[in-house]
Amino acid sequence: MLPTSALGAGPLLTVIVPVFNEQHTVDALLQRVVDAPCDKQIVVVDDGSRDGTTEVLAGWRGRPGVDVLGHAVNRGKGAAIRTGLEHARGQFTLVQDADLEYDPQEYPMLLDPLLRGDADVVYGSRYLRTPRVAGASRLFRCGVSLLNLCVRYWYGVRLTDEATCYKVFPTPVLRAMRLECQRFEFCPEVTAKACRMGLSILEVPIRYAPRAVAEGKKIRWTDGLQAVAELWRWRRWRPRPVAALQPPHAWAVT
Repeated sequence: MLPTSALGAGPLLTVIVPVFNEQHTVDALLQRVVDAPCDKQIVVVDDGSRDGTTEVLAGWRGRPGVDVLGHAVNRGKGAAIRTGLEHARGQFTLVQDADLEYDPQEYPMLLDPLLRGDADVVYGSRYLRTPRVAGASRLFRCGVSLLNLCVRYWYGVRLTDEATCYKVFPTPVLRAMRLECQRFEFCPEVTAKACRMGLSILEVPIRYAPRAVAEGKKIRWTDGLQAVAELWRWRRWRPRPVAALQPPHAWAVT
């Protein structure tokens, strides 16, 4: 287990959980996040759910370390993440989808390179162990490969999984990006801006258990085209100087 935060006030990690119509998985997912072995704050944002998710989340209100927020109407995953980021108190921030595709037990492995000062940002790659993920469609794999190529040729950064949900950033870095995402544009926007900021991105292998559209998966092929457009959009973005940010070694703990 990683040590509790020695980096200043607040928990080590903020986990933002954007939720829209996930009544069948959100309770089990939040329990897995609670059980994950690290010091954390959990910020749940109910993005205007209409299927009973809101009632499930009512049982989580008031629990220690869990903040449950809500949008009156559905505004999109990116908007929910931005709402969660406003309330983040952790030294680092990670987004956790409300399904069961990603395993919160891997948080320590994602945080370790940041604490050791080996990277500015860590991505959990679904493709480092194997180029094929069991259960993922061929169209999905091709879409991820296309996004990786866009990052390589437009930003000069090699990635194996640009579209992974598991991206861990220092919280001040995410805030300095001045995010504008509304729906699924969060991933390409933060990747593009991290590259433009000159941040080093380290990928570590993670497990992944994809679900089908019939099981509630919401992302569509059109969102892949939107991601390409977002990577193109931000290629000339100029970050503001952020004097408060420290180099990676300043976060290292012994």
